[in-house]
Amino acid sequence: MTAPGYAANLPKLYAIRLLFWMHFFSAVLVPFYTDWGGITLQQVFLLNAWFFLCNFLFEVPTGTVADFLGRKWSLTLGSAVAVLGVFLYASAPRIEVFVAAETIMAVAYTLHSGADEALAYDSLKADGLQALAAAVIGRMEAFKLGGIVTATILGGFVAARFGLRAPMLATAVPAAVAMVLALTLREPAQRPAVGERRSYLQILREGGRRFARHPVIRLLAVEAAITNALAWGIIWLFQPLLRRALVPLQAFGVVHALGCVAQIAFLARIPSLEQWAGSRRRLILLATLASGAAFLSLAATTFWPIVVAGIVAGMAFSLPRIPLFNAAINQHVDSSERATVLSFCSMVRTLAIVVMNPLTGLVAQRSLDAALLMMGASLIVLALASRVGDEHLAELQHTRDG
Repeated sequence: MTAPGYAANLPKLYAIRLLFWMHFFSAVLVPFYTDWGGITLQQVFLLNAWFFLCNFLFEVPTGTVADFLGRKWSLTLGSAVAVLGVFLYASAPRIEVFVAAETIMAVAYTLHSGADEALAYDSLKADGLQALAAAVIGRMEAFKLGGIVTATILGGFVAARFGLRAPMLATAVPAAVAMVLALTLREPAQRPAVGERRSYLQILREGGRRFARHPVIRLLAVEAAITNALAWGIIWLFQPLLRRALVPLQAFGVVHALGCVAQIAFLARIPSLEQWAGSRRRLILLATLASGAAFLSLAATTFWPIVVAGIVAGMAFSLPRIPLFNAAINQHVDSSERATVLSFCSMVRTLAIVVMNPLTGLVAQRSLDAALLMMGASLIVLALASRVGDEHLAELQHTRDG
């Protein structure tokens, strides 16, 4: 009897992405920290920097776990750890509790990071469908954003009915379902047999060497990291911006959801947008310029329709570009090292946020307008100075692993 194709993993991976990212607390995250938790906005930025520092420290070891134990078990463990993390967040309104919870959640996130994309790519390759990688990875990101949208909208109602702590607790439910679903995944047969599998340290060493010695991977990873770190500030600034524009609190989640829907629309139309722009490189260039212009517009007015439009545009054009870079990176790395190299690339992105977040928080604490001007102008300059070419982003006719 012929075994079903490994592409059967894809619907499950889509569902796991959606469930794992159903963060009900996202609609009221800043009030959760500042009102219920009693910390300042600058402390929120520092706390988030700590989270990304933990991501940086854990990214490579957990990515290597995915290579060594299997992507299935990495996703299963990551979902289980997330359940523990959200319960800790909601246990007590104390900064030290938040620091511990951020550390635990970083483990959960890094166990997922790269593992699901690597499993998706290898599942496609096992069925001879690796040419679909860019579309599949983009669809996975769209499901992630779908989970965020759903949870953001529902989270506002949960908070209004049960308080700011309730959305955090509710987040444990979809994470637990994702854990159960991950147990049903099948690992592609091309993974090394247990007796032939390289040691943990060997995988780590060879994955790191691939990243260090491959100029295309480095170029793509650094380009994605710097622009993503600059744009990331909008995640923490959009609620203060809405408050300054006198937008009602209950609308915060709706604006966040609109930003996520705009990202989903961007991802869903990548092929047509590439055709319209003329190439993937031009699409990324135009998206980066548009996000920079959106941030500049947010510094120029407090008129709420323009503020809402600027937030939505900033999210739509700046945050969903990572799947385009990851799809290109996948073309330049061997299957057996894919999860580890993707983890290295993710590690570079998180390190950039660790460096940028405290600076953005410090500037924003003094002036929201100054922070937005810094973000917008820097994105425009980086876009115009980019060294990424069409040859780095195009789908390869022959992958390195055959």
